[in-house]
Amino acid sequence: RAAELLHVSQPALSHQIRVLERDAGGPLLERLARAVRPTPMGRAMLPHARAALADAERARTAARRTVGLDGGEIQVAAVYSVTLGIMLPVLRAWHENHPQVRVRLMEFPHTDALLAAMTAGRADLAVGPRPGQWEGPVTELGEEEFVLAVPAGDPAPDRVRLTDLADRSWVHYAPGNGLAEVVDRAC
Repeated sequence: RAAELLHVSQPALSHQIRVLERDAGGPLLERLARAVRPTPMGRAMLPHARAALADAERARTAARRTVGLDGGEIQVAAVYSVTLGIMLPVLRAWHENHPQVRVRLMEFPHTDALLAAMTAGRADLAVGPRPGQWEGPVTELGEEEFVLAVPAGDPAPDRVRLTDLADRSWVHYAPGNGLAEVVDRAC
């Protein structure tokens, strides 16, 4: 439950607690059958830990205010397929960490539209397939997986690269669809 409240995995939280206990020189928590409670060492450390966290938050807020990061709006351009997948948890995490910054999400059908929005200054950042003509900074967030449906008995392997499909005939996305652009570029 604690890991869920902190939005981290249970192993990551357990690791952080072990590191704290090692640094403190002893156990900070007593693990019971269905609960966890602070040990005497943990209770002694708790008010100081709370004060340190509050000080760190005040320092962070002061630093962010000096560069204008406490408030405002960020314009995010994204292709349709990305908004259905990776964007939801990213936007949720952004809002939790920056509740004072409003996010305006603009959806586009293909990478050319993302590039146009970025070039025209209508978007602060874009999320989608890597554009061929973009010269600005790029951070790879991951890969989008496609599913290939083939008839029974087809010799296609369980996993196939898009480039392997270049010489096959298949149902394709309509022109103008962002995924058509990705497939065309790969094949």
